[in-house]
Amino acid sequence: MDSSSPAFPLILGLIVLVFGFTGYGIYTSFGPPSKLLDDPFDEHDD
Repeated sequence: MDSSSPAFPLILGLIVLVFGFTGYGIYTSFGPPSKLLDDPFDEHDD
């Protein structure tokens, strides 16, 4: 990969953002903050 290209920092930044949002989503879904999430299907007992 040619690191002298002006697009390199942009592409690298986008990759970091994608992995960051993905990691935050996994942490929110399965980590300690998941205890605060409500399941809408459990609220409606039919």
